[in-house]
Order: sequence, then C-alpha cells, then structure tokens
Amino acid sequence: MNEPDPSAPQNAPAAPKPAMLAEVRYSLSELLAEIQAEKGSASFAMEKLDQAEIGKLFKSKKTTRVKPKG
Repeated sequence: MNEPDPSAPQNAPAAPKPAMLAEVRYSLSELLAEIQAEKGSASFAMEKLDQAEIGKLFKSKKTTRVKPKG
C-alpha cells in the first residue's frame, strides 16, 4: 500500500521546535526611576535639541513676494 519514498532520507532530523516566549516583568518604580534619570541626562537633552534643529531644517519656509522691477 504505502511504501516509504526511496528518495527521502531515512534518518532525517525532526524540525526544530519553535522557541518559547517568556513573559518579562519589570518593576514600575525601577522603570520610573530610569525614565527620571534619562530625562535629567545631558544626552537626552541633546536628543531633544537635535529633534528641534532637524524640525527647523524641514519646516516649510514662508514665500516672500518680490517687488516687480520697473
């Protein structure tokens, strides 16, 4: 009836099992303390400054009317 396929390998390894995802929990007080520290750091302030400067580069400029000659 159903004979094994001769072209298929006999001792083929089984497909790897999918990785199990583990839930990670963080302490709210630790996260809030970390955010507070990042807000006070100089690098965070520079990131905010950089964002403002980048925004200025892409801000549409006002078109000014040129007075006609003559």
